[in-house]
Amino acid sequence: MRPSGRKPDEMRPVTIETGVSKHAEGSCLIAVGETRVLCTATLEESVPGWLKGLGRGWVTAEYGMLPRATGTRMRREAKSGQSGRTQEIQRLIGRSLRAVTDLDALGERSIVIDCDVLQADGGTRCASITGGWVALRLCIDWMMRRDMLERDPVRDHVAAISCGIYGGEVILDLDYAEDSEAETDANFVITGAGGLVEIQATAEEEPFTEEQFGRMLALARQGCAALVRAQQRTLEGADA
Repeated sequence: MRPSGRKPDEMRPVTIETGVSKHAEGSCLIAVGETRVLCTATLEESVPGWLKGLGRGWVTAEYGMLPRATGTRMRREAKSGQSGRTQEIQRLIGRSLRAVTDLDALGERSIVIDCDVLQADGGTRCASITGGWVALRLCIDWMMRRDMLERDPVRDHVAAISCGIYGGEVILDLDYAEDSEAETDANFVITGAGGLVEIQATAEEEPFTEEQFGRMLALARQGCAALVRAQQRTLEGADA
């Protein structure tokens, strides 16, 4: 039995609320169980120096956890400096969003996705990618309404979910209690069309088998498809 009481293939409830920041070109608050992440998209009329003059845009991300996002207060990274974990996660978010974005169609502009974890209960990087895509999509819609783009740069959805092995069983969407004791922890980033963007998988104790990996991948595909449907429902509501 999972600590949460969920079935092995059962996800936590997912909600995505849009328009939570009046200043950002795109924003949403995503809740995956008890994990909550505020995702905002900011349009900048500039690109990194190494892209200047090439006619291409850029999509990047920044990630952070508020001091009381967890059970004990963490020091603000603005004071202590970014941890290796933070840098790794924000690079993952950026890579995941760029994988489904036509950067040539953006022109020489940047979109910065900020993912701020308000409350953490496992899966914050996955929630950031899933919510970050919604914020990106809303920002692009904002640009298209103002005739700033000749074509839509967003080629597909992208979402992310965790899988793992807990108590010898393959499970979907780990919360913190499961993640902290899992024999294997994995994160899958998958597009709406089913393309694999990135897989991060680590055996914490016993090595996992190819069969177990296949089961994790199958569950991840199932979970990401559900997240894409949640993204679609959210955008339909935003349009309404």
